[in-house]
Amino acid sequence: MYLSVVMPVRNEAEHIAASLDRLLAQRYESGKLEILIVDGMSEDATPKIVQEYVQKHPDIIRYFANPKWLSSAARNVAIQNAKGEAILIVDGHCFPDNENMLQCVDEAFAKSGADCLGRPIVMHEMKGAPLTQWAIATVRESPLGHHPDSFMYSHQAQFSPASSTAIAYRMSIFEKVGLFDETFDAAEDVEMNTRIDAAGLTCYFDPAIVIRYEPRKTWSGIRAQMGRYGRGRVQLWRKHPHTASWKSFAPGVFFFGLGVIFLCGTLEFALNGFAFRLPPFTSSIFFSILGFYFAVLVAESARLAYKQKRWDIFPLLPLAFFCVHEGYAHGILREFFFPKRVSRD
Repeated sequence: MYLSVVMPVRNEAEHIAASLDRLLAQRYESGKLEILIVDGMSEDATPKIVQEYVQKHPDIIRYFANPKWLSSAARNVAIQNAKGEAILIVDGHCFPDNENMLQCVDEAFAKSGADCLGRPIVMHEMKGAPLTQWAIATVRESPLGHHPDSFMYSHQAQFSPASSTAIAYRMSIFEKVGLFDETFDAAEDVEMNTRIDAAGLTCYFDPAIVIRYEPRKTWSGIRAQMGRYGRGRVQLWRKHPHTASWKSFAPGVFFFGLGVIFLCGTLEFALNGFAFRLPPFTSSIFFSILGFYFAVLVAESARLAYKQKRWDIFPLLPLAFFCVHEGYAHGILREFFFPKRVSRD
């Protein structure tokens, strides 16, 4: 089939060339592939790098500006300009795993007859990467660092809910369910896929469609990323109430509960000092819960370090887990109590 690869990007100068090189190296029928790069007003060298590729490959690569910045808007720009029978979304910091990945997309659509396709995601080869990035990558591949119901790390071909993994879509889907919701700053893909499931359309998960992903390199980077995901999850719940689950909101509830217990313990401590002289019961609960939480993190960190034979990252893994959980919880609580308004204009 004629395939349109969609790349929503913003400030991806570090990775965009490598990603495009991998795509251009794909073994796919000549004349049946286009790459649409939609740039969200990048402030680095991304536009310059992309324009160089456009000049070298004008028959394959097309460039569009996205003044709305958001990935949801970028995807819609691409859909409205795509020539393909289907689109495949590949972010600017993602890389095809092999030279036949696009052919696998074509074959998966043909053999399954599905309306959309899901695929696994694995972390990019990180030879010489800093220990912090290794720790973040390791944690994100753990059930404790990613939604445990996700098919993203599955290795079995099967029909699955689109909400978990869909990333390639027949163009006919958008006539049935509409475009991406541009009020979403994150989780716009999950929201679209939720509508696909609600419409009774089918999704086929194929582990042969492998994408490698460049993980965040810093604690602040992963925390910010997870904060956006947390906000997106609350936005999703507001629009589609049936998507709520304890697994989706557990970090937010946990840290909110810890905060309430901490405040109660502080009050109790003050009362002990000046009035009632009660035992510090609330404080004991707080430190018991916190101690159990970190014990779980250390146990899972030890398992992951042993599995990878990388004991040098073991001391960093609990901190990586904490950044993932706290960042996600912070996003959930901020969006719940202080909703972020995103204009469509």
